[in-house]
Amino acid sequence: MKFLDMIIKNKKQDETVSKKRLSRIIAFTNQKGGVGKSTTAVNVSAYLSSYGYKTLLIDLDPQSNSTSGLGVNPSDVKQSIYDILIHDREPDEIILDTAYKDLKILPSSIQLAGAEVELVPSLKREFRLKEAINKIEKDYDFILIDCPPALGLLTINALTAAKEVIIPIQCEYYALEGLGQLLNTINLVKKNLNDALKIKGAIMTMYDPRIKLAEQVIEEVKNYFSEKVYKTVIPRNVRLSEAPSYGKPIMEYDPNCKGAEAYSNFTKEVIENG
Repeated sequence: MKFLDMIIKNKKQDETVSKKRLSRIIAFTNQKGGVGKSTTAVNVSAYLSSYGYKTLLIDLDPQSNSTSGLGVNPSDVKQSIYDILIHDREPDEIILDTAYKDLKILPSSIQLAGAEVELVPSLKREFRLKEAINKIEKDYDFILIDCPPALGLLTINALTAAKEVIIPIQCEYYALEGLGQLLNTINLVKKNLNDALKIKGAIMTMYDPRIKLAEQVIEEVKNYFSEKVYKTVIPRNVRLSEAPSYGKPIMEYDPNCKGAEAYSNFTKEVIENG
């Protein structure tokens, strides 16, 4: 019996070691606004933590939607990711706990809106976020980055720091608009700043089965990205839209709605496709 207990103990230790080595850094990006990028970042981070993964969500968007989406009032944030990028503050001084075990947030603030200009004369300006993440990477299984809807220096910092990219795409007309520019930017970053960067796939969001065009858009995206489209499709869901106004991820706000089921399934895909 002691021998069996030892085997089980060693297996658990091996699993723990394996988990510590996970250190996946994922950027959610699309320069088009309103595609469900922050909603996806918030809900995936929440589900990852609920599955026992130590998770950090970095809000790199001046709109602070991911910050408020996890119940942190941006107006109450005294120090943010801005202070790390511009003033070289230590990440551990800025990271905040959330109401969810194993989930922390590196918050945004309105100051971040001016960071693009302030970073221009900075030395190694594209590597500011990467240098900060290097200091804390070992502490988390997943670090998710919610990028702003633009292809400026903030997004470049995210792509330079990340190992993986996931692109949320809305199931509506003009869904592919600007994607060529985004993919070109990702390739340039990969070539010049971060050769480890990989596009993991596209996630279709805001799907409405009543709109005939939606299926056509999904097919177009599948043709565009080939096999790099996640099986899960995120539906347009009222409860999903309401949750951010209450500062809660969907697993807390309404765990039984279709949106919650979709994000739970998508998160499992993200884990399995690592």
